[in-house]
Amino acid sequence: MAALVWREARRGYAGGGATLVIAFFLLVALLFPFAIGPEATLLARVGGGVIWAAALLAALMPVERLVGPDLESGVLDQLAIRGTPMAVVAAAKALGHWLAFAPPLMLAAVIAAGLLDLSAATLWRVELGLALGTPGLAALAIATGALVAGLRGAGAVAGLVMLPLAVPLLIFGAGAIDGGSGALKLLAAVSLLLTAGAPFVAAAAMRAGMD
Repeated sequence: MAALVWREARRGYAGGGATLVIAFFLLVALLFPFAIGPEATLLARVGGGVIWAAALLAALMPVERLVGPDLESGVLDQLAIRGTPMAVVAAAKALGHWLAFAPPLMLAAVIAAGLLDLSAATLWRVELGLALGTPGLAALAIATGALVAGLRGAGAVAGLVMLPLAVPLLIFGAGAIDGGSGALKLLAAVSLLLTAGAPFVAAAAMRAGMD
């Protein structure tokens, strides 16, 4: 499993996927003040929600390459022949994907907080929320990638599948900025549910794709 995790994380960085995710995330944070104006009070009030929305969209970007290429090249078939459970493969992919995009995203959130004029206390709550919520986003991305692997226009279909399922993470993540510990607990619970359940959904989809 460690080898699978390392492979996924290395692919995320070597393929430029993590760079594109961070660039997209920062681009959203940079353009948002131009859209609503430079008023510091307004930016500070909505900035946390903007960071969460940008994080959700950024996590969606690499979905097509998470499972589809391995399914087409026969890597998943080889793992299955060797007796590796697909749920273990999916969990390793989720962890590797998280390592590839979450730490850089949390570092980029510091820059986004400066662009959106967030206070240090707000930034701390945003970072804590991202630490709790991004594992759920990573697991959901793997499940979505497995469900849409091999489909024509997989990127558009992935958005239709993943975005509605990620709405609870977005709501509780943005709410945790002002909602205190209650919202953080709900965010952690939803993220844990996705992290625990998504690998089994992805495993079933991968087995179906191999048949």
